[in-house]
Amino acid sequence: MEQQTHDIISRMNERFIKMSKGHKAIATYISDHYDQAVFMTAAKLGETVGVSESTVVRFATGLGYEGYPEFQKALEEWVKNKLNSVQKMGAKYGKSTQSEIVGSVLAADIDKIQDTIVNLDMAAFEAAVDIILDAETVYLVGVRSCEPLADFLHFYLNMIRGNVVLVKTTSVTEMFEQMIRIGEKDAIIGISFPRYSMRTLKAIEFANDRNAKVITITDSIHSPMNLYSSCNLLARSDMVSIVDSLVAPLSLINALVVALCLKQPETVKKNLETLEEVWNNYQVYLNDEINFIDEEPMLNYPLIRQEEE
Repeated sequence: MEQQTHDIISRMNERFIKMSKGHKAIATYISDHYDQAVFMTAAKLGETVGVSESTVVRFATGLGYEGYPEFQKALEEWVKNKLNSVQKMGAKYGKSTQSEIVGSVLAADIDKIQDTIVNLDMAAFEAAVDIILDAETVYLVGVRSCEPLADFLHFYLNMIRGNVVLVKTTSVTEMFEQMIRIGEKDAIIGISFPRYSMRTLKAIEFANDRNAKVITITDSIHSPMNLYSSCNLLARSDMVSIVDSLVAPLSLINALVVALCLKQPETVKKNLETLEEVWNNYQVYLNDEINFIDEEPMLNYPLIRQEEE
């Protein structure tokens, strides 16, 4: 049976694009509040989401379950496996020394970066650089463990170009409020890795409906984030115990920032000079703490390559 080969969250992600408005609301709530939804009856879940009990039942059968009880049992099993992650970590590393744990985790991260290098679509990467530079406004969305990645990219995009909006919220409604002006001349970058965020998915769906350019940074061609994107940047991110490994995604974002800087070095240099002048005038940094202009850290890549050749 299908439910034996796909867990409940994966099934919701795969079918999300074809769901009705009510079913999308149910899927979003379960994805974001699975620890509460697992204890709810069909009537209670419907009341919480704002749909009828029969809509909840149809949602369950639409995912391939015989009824709500079987659906709820599958959700219980998924939550149980999620909570057992700590026990699995203990089984894997329980008898290891601290140095062995460090070596194992770092080696796994190196493998993920190497895998990302091999499988990255360079045409998509180059297209992403052009889209970001050409867009009137760039919106960034990343929630939960992906929020630091969005923050990091936002910090450097602000140095490279203006009109960058970091969508920060815990509510889908508030996301739409921050993106209300997005249009065909704009772009959005959605960052999401398993467990995929329904909030991020809805944000890029909204942007796609408004004809904005959509760039995704995710882990696989099977990621639901790719449903609304024509420019997919893939970086491997597996679960290491209970922690998401975001080393490869961060390296990919680093590469994206460097490529953007090298595409228009004069603009970046001018922006950095202006920033350093502001920092000096308002004594934001001590002189021995930072000196972007003299070092030009991001603009040295071509020079280094030339010297090596």
